[in-house]
Amino acid sequence: MRTVAVVGASLAGLSAARSLRKRGYDGRLVVIGDELHRPYDRPPLSKEFLAGTLGEAELTLETDDEDLAAQWLLGTRAVALDATDRAVRLADGQEVHADGFVLATGAAARTLPGSEGLAGVHTLRTLDDARALRDELARGGRLVVIGGGFIGAEVASTAYALGLDVTVVEAAPTPLAGPLGQAMGAIVSGLHTDHGVRLLCGVGVKGLSGESRVDAVLLEDGRSIPADIVVAGVGARPCVEWLDGSGIALDNGVKCGADGRTSLAGVVAVGDCANWYDPRAGLHRRVEHWTGARERPDAAIATLLAGGAVEPGMPRPPYFWSDQYGVRIQFVGHAAGADSVTVEAGAADDRDVLAVYRRAGNPVAVLGMNQPRLFTRWRKQLATAAC
Repeated sequence: MRTVAVVGASLAGLSAARSLRKRGYDGRLVVIGDELHRPYDRPPLSKEFLAGTLGEAELTLETDDEDLAAQWLLGTRAVALDATDRAVRLADGQEVHADGFVLATGAAARTLPGSEGLAGVHTLRTLDDARALRDELARGGRLVVIGGGFIGAEVASTAYALGLDVTVVEAAPTPLAGPLGQAMGAIVSGLHTDHGVRLLCGVGVKGLSGESRVDAVLLEDGRSIPADIVVAGVGARPCVEWLDGSGIALDNGVKCGADGRTSLAGVVAVGDCANWYDPRAGLHRRVEHWTGARERPDAAIATLLAGGAVEPGMPRPPYFWSDQYGVRIQFVGHAAGADSVTVEAGAADDRDVLAVYRRAGNPVAVLGMNQPRLFTRWRKQLATAAC
C-alpha cells in the first residue's frame, strides 16, 4: 500500500496510526479529524478536567518525541467514501485518495429534542463540550443530569464535589441495568443517594422550559425540576451517516468481522463507530470503551496490511472503568446473558464489592467497586478463559 487514510483523529485513529508504523508500514499516512485538536484523552473530560484539577496539556495522547510521519488534516469532516475512486471526500472540498482506509469516526452525543439554541443545556463528548460545561459549573447553581449512565453519573459526581445542587433523572427503573444488570446497577447507582444527590428513576423527560435559557426540566409525570444547567447523558450514535451509498455494510455502526474488516476490501473500522463480530457470543457488538479503542486497532491493522489473509484472533473481553464519588468502579466482560451474579468479596451496602457474573456456571463478567487488586486477578482469569 502506498497510502493509508485514517478517518478519525481520536484514540482509535491514533492507535491505528501507531500500529501501522509499528508493523513496518512506511508509506504515506493521512489522518483526518473533524475537530481542530490533536488527539486527546476523553475519560478525564467528565471528571478531573471538568473539576478543574487537570489541564488541557495533560489530556494529550501523543508523547513529546512521537513522530508518526503523518499528514494531519484537522478541522475538516469526511462527507463521503468513494469505493470506486478509492477516495475520501471532505467537507472543505479536498479529496484524499488511498489504497487502504481505517474508519475511526467515533460516535456523537445524542441531544434532547427542543433544546437547540437554549442556553445552559449541554452534552459532553468533546473537549469543546467540556470547556463550555466546566465554565458553567464553576458558577454553581442547580444541575439536572438527564440519563443515569456512566457519563451522567460522572458529571453528577463531579458537580456534587464542586458544591452544586444535583438531580439525576433516569427513564429506566434502575440506572445502569443495561451494562450491569438490575441488581448491580442498583448498587452502583446507590452512590448518588449516598451523597445526597437526588435520583429520580422510572420517569421520562417531556421537555425543557425557558425563554433564552433553560430554567426547568419537565417530567412526563407532570413534575417540574428547577434547573440552571442541564446535561443530557442520553447515549451516543455512531458517526456513519457519511458512509451512506459507499457500499459499506452499516448496522448500528460499521458492520465488521472479528478483526475489523468491513464489507469492502482494503477498509477496516475501529473504535466507537465499529460494530465488531464477537465470536464468543455469536453476534455483533459496538464496544464504546477506551481500552477497546486502544487495543483493537492493532488487529484491524494486521488485517488491513495482510489484505484480509490473516485469521482473526479472539478479542479480549471489553473492559471499562468509572470514578464516582471517590469510588473506583471497574467492569470486564458482558453482563447480558448471565444467569447469576454473586458477591464474592466486600459488602454491597458499603459500595466495596467484587461481583462475578456467570452463565451456566462459567464466569462471563466481573464488577469491582474499590476492589482493584482482586478485580485485576479476575480480569486476567476472564481474558485467559476467552482465548
